[in-house]
Amino acid sequence: MSIQTLSQGRRWYVLHTYSGYEENVTQNLKQRIESMDMDDKIFNILVPTEKKIKIKNGKRKITEEKIFPGYVLVEMIVTDDSWYVVRNTPNVTGFIGAGTTPTPVDEKEISDLQKRMGVEEPKFKIDISVGSVVKIIDGPFKNLEGKVTNIDEAKGKIKIAVSMFGRETPVELDFLQIKKI
Repeated sequence: MSIQTLSQGRRWYVLHTYSGYEENVTQNLKQRIESMDMDDKIFNILVPTEKKIKIKNGKRKITEEKIFPGYVLVEMIVTDDSWYVVRNTPNVTGFIGAGTTPTPVDEKEISDLQKRMGVEEPKFKIDISVGSVVKIIDGPFKNLEGKVTNIDEAKGKIKIAVSMFGRETPVELDFLQIKKI
């Protein structure tokens, strides 16, 4: 263990875990912190996730996805014994760092990550304007093309004039059901 790591004080570090075991590592680590009386050296455990919007059967679903699968963040003071407790937690493959010395994560990256995780509703990024021609990629009007007549960013909805049976028919869709041509 290097003296430099010891002098870092309370910082965030990245643990590498077997993919899919992030929650398992979090639970194991919490139990180990308690049973080995490490709560004065190991403070927080974080599995960064964010909300994503998916369309399933034409319905919008918000799912939570891991931002960094296979990684867990730990806020701790690195000492020989705290390093040992974390490193020997089941399904932890190691710390991110040079050799056995964990490298602390920049505080700004942690705060950016926490902001990203704190977003209640996922935001839509759409570079379509009224008058754009789009293709419908999901739902009953799949593969039809139409011209955008209205955009409701707050609701994530878009109105399109689709030419059907020789006349323009207005169709309201979700942003995720169309793509720009």
